[in-house]
Amino acid sequence: MQPSSTARSPDLQAPVVTTVALAGRLVVEAVDATAAGRGLQPGMPLADARALEPELVVRPADPVADRRVLDDLADWCGRYTPWVATEPALAHGAGGLWLDVTGAAHLFGGEAALLGDLLARVAGFGYAARAALADTPGAAWALARCDARAADGLVLPRGGAADALRDLPIAGLRLPPETLDDLRRFGLGRIGNLYAIARGPLVARFGAGVARRLDQALGRLREPISPRRPVPEQRARRSFAEPIATDAAIKQALRSLLAELCAGLERQGRGARRLELAVYRLDGAVRRLPIGTHRAVRAPDHLFRLLAEHLDKLDITVGIEVMTLSAPATEPMAPVQMALPEPRAPVNSLYRAGAPDRNTELAPLLDRLTNRLGRASVVRPVAQPSHLPERAQSLLPLLETPPAPPPEPTETFRSKAARPARLLVRPEPIEAVALVPDDPPRQFRWRGRTHQVRRAEGPERIAPEWWRRDGATRDYYRIEDDAGARFWVYRDGLYDTPTPGTPPRWYLHGLFA
Repeated sequence: MQPSSTARSPDLQAPVVTTVALAGRLVVEAVDATAAGRGLQPGMPLADARALEPELVVRPADPVADRRVLDDLADWCGRYTPWVATEPALAHGAGGLWLDVTGAAHLFGGEAALLGDLLARVAGFGYAARAALADTPGAAWALARCDARAADGLVLPRGGAADALRDLPIAGLRLPPETLDDLRRFGLGRIGNLYAIARGPLVARFGAGVARRLDQALGRLREPISPRRPVPEQRARRSFAEPIATDAAIKQALRSLLAELCAGLERQGRGARRLELAVYRLDGAVRRLPIGTHRAVRAPDHLFRLLAEHLDKLDITVGIEVMTLSAPATEPMAPVQMALPEPRAPVNSLYRAGAPDRNTELAPLLDRLTNRLGRASVVRPVAQPSHLPERAQSLLPLLETPPAPPPEPTETFRSKAARPARLLVRPEPIEAVALVPDDPPRQFRWRGRTHQVRRAEGPERIAPEWWRRDGATRDYYRIEDDAGARFWVYRDGLYDTPTPGTPPRWYLHGLFA
């Protein structure tokens, strides 16, 4: 499909063009239908265009906006299929989309009906588009660009690529301009002119690109094209005869989508780790609502609660035509055999008796907290290969998969001394007074307040990491002030081996409960 992103003039009689600077002069980049009808073409100098049309409306081209519009249109095409790709480059203000509609055409009444619906809706958005459906991406591209029948939607019968491409211009093979010029000089202006030429002379004279593009278009060579968004492992879709715009209708459709999606996951023996609800509005806008779970889930009621809490973020006042629910990430989820309760156990203890572990009961709560507060707000500690307290662990969002353990066991450091329940984000310097340099402090000042030390335990000595040259030996003390508050402080450096120019300093690193 080839949508044109050239804006139209309020005055339908005045031709409109966009321009770009090329080699020190302005060149026409794209033209609207009125300008094309009066003989203006992309690539001609702006001075020549003005000479033909004095009332010409000129606007600067905006490739960034064109690309953004094409990406938005690609998202909207997800209503037809999850497999949508965009062309890497724009040409003369226009871009192309690839849609793999394998297995999806029957939802729209067939391939011809799908193309007709697509073109009608794109035209309603104000874009001129051409579309063709073929066995290969190369054939579809050539037909959409070079066959006049593509304006109404062209469906090529299976196996008919060779005949359909025979009389099309050689530009339909997506070759570089210099290669196209060479082919035309030799009289090879049509794709069919290449059919009778042996591969050896063709590659020797014009390079391997010509033969490769020809074989891709004819289906002799596979052409991989990556979709713009990863294709989900499971997807459910609902289209509505009349647009819906009420909370009750949205929730009813969501429950139906969840039932279908979870049934598909159960057949595969998998559970969802991430879900994405997408709504396609009447105005062409697409709104997406992603959620995640910290373990594989396929319980429709639980997933409905997670999604229902955020439905107010979707602007449904315009009206929704299509809803899709996809599972971008899934994991294996084997069925669990529940144990029977004790003979005299109450009936309501069945769930607890059959639960595989205590974390199963916490899973719904953790999922709701994560999706309500944000993935960065619910975290878990992950051990790191360091014995320094501030580097011994890191906080990882609960929805993210922790790093795999090392293939070989490594030596771990576990302190026998009590550690505080809370570490400060960064150790904070304190002013400490000790009777003897190597003794614990008798008083210290932290955040403008002086604390008299009543009890102290330690030291716990932690040496610096040998591969880092900016560290010093630390002596940690557990101290209690006269008010009963307990702190974890350390002296950075030793008095007998001080760093030149830097005497040992005291820091407060944690607080005991």
